[in-house]
Amino acid sequence: MRLVLASASPRRLDLLARIGVTPDAVVPADVDESVPKGELPRQHALRLAREKAAAVAVQEPNSLVLAADTVVAVGRRILPKVEEEATLRACMKLLSGRRHRVLTGVALAVPGHGMRARLVETMIAMKRLSDEEIDFYASHGEWRGKAGGYALQGYGEVYVRHIAGSYSNVVGLPLAETRVLLKSAGYPIA
Repeated sequence: MRLVLASASPRRLDLLARIGVTPDAVVPADVDESVPKGELPRQHALRLAREKAAAVAVQEPNSLVLAADTVVAVGRRILPKVEEEATLRACMKLLSGRRHRVLTGVALAVPGHGMRARLVETMIAMKRLSDEEIDFYASHGEWRGKAGGYALQGYGEVYVRHIAGSYSNVVGLPLAETRVLLKSAGYPIA
């Protein structure tokens, strides 16, 4: 069966390769990622994953379509995907010395069988960050396009004191749950 990844994220492609999966196509979904008033982080991550899978499934009706959305949340507050340094600095100051959650919704559109979805949550404790550490991290640029402004798979890892849950979830795709979704849909995976 044909598998389409509804994501432009190179990290998700790399993560899928770790479990021996190479999508037949990559078709980024074009959906509005804004947060409606009152939507909680868990709801937001799952809704966007489902919407992304559904949007690409319209273009690829005979394919399995895998989509995901990762959200960094402090309490009920959803942090943005960071594109500007000022936003990075604000996010890093908020995360400094605190615990936060990384939530990823994973959705799989299965032709003739609807949508299957999972939500994975990982808790992270960030060390207290000095202004010098934030300056140094800002100079790296790896934070661009990342939810919450840091990359656990990059230099951002040195600021993490504790992680409870799935590492691959924080990078952008929880592999154990993704593997189960694909297997349950009949995709050939070991």
